[in-house]
Amino acid sequence: MEKQENIYDNQKFFDEYAQMTRSRQGLAGAGEWYQFRRMFPDLAGKTVLDLGCGYGWHCKYAAEQGSASVLGIDLSGKMIAEAEKKNTDKVITYRICGVEEYGYPEETFDCVISNLALHYIEDLEPVYRKIFRTLKKNGVFLLNIEHPVFTAGVNEDWIYDENGKPKYWPVDNYYYPGERATLFLGEKVKKYHHTLEQILMGLLNTGFQLAAVEEAMPDENMMDLPGMKDEMRRPMMLLVRAEKR
Repeated sequence: MEKQENIYDNQKFFDEYAQMTRSRQGLAGAGEWYQFRRMFPDLAGKTVLDLGCGYGWHCKYAAEQGSASVLGIDLSGKMIAEAEKKNTDKVITYRICGVEEYGYPEETFDCVISNLALHYIEDLEPVYRKIFRTLKKNGVFLLNIEHPVFTAGVNEDWIYDENGKPKYWPVDNYYYPGERATLFLGEKVKKYHHTLEQILMGLLNTGFQLAAVEEAMPDENMMDLPGMKDEMRRPMMLLVRAEKR
């Protein structure tokens, strides 16, 4: 996560990120939200932790659902500053802190959310163990991570034809987890590829029970938007609901 601070606190990169649909429209602009939202438990009166909270959209959603307290952490000071401008509420606290550095107090939260943050983490199982520890009995961990087919994509991009149209999505070195370099919003960004087995068995090995696993795909109402039909050609995100029983 240390490496990502330089990217998300880079002004040029941050300005480009601010133009993304999900940055401007919040959860309504996130193509996977209609699926991810169905995984959420009843949050009324519950304590919530959002790991890598970004602009705080999920924190605000939890507050709107009646959560008693919500903590959003993110390594990027610019992200936290934006969250404090866009998504404040009396029950929400924001803190500049890395996912790996947070203290994870024992049996404190009813729900832990991690949305598009853990593919920046090299070793998932230590984080899984901390999340398991900080959840109360019957607590829920909601995970949205870049799909292994996506992170195993060469440069996380299509192979294009002579007219600039996507021909196919190349996958290589799938069984070799580790650092991947990709171009995102005009900048070189380092992420980590994890196999499907690592992501799911890591949760089971930690003690979680899997309640739901879905591969994100665009809502039918979004299929007329540019590029959305191509999103049906390979999965981009993996959505998981894991429970501490």
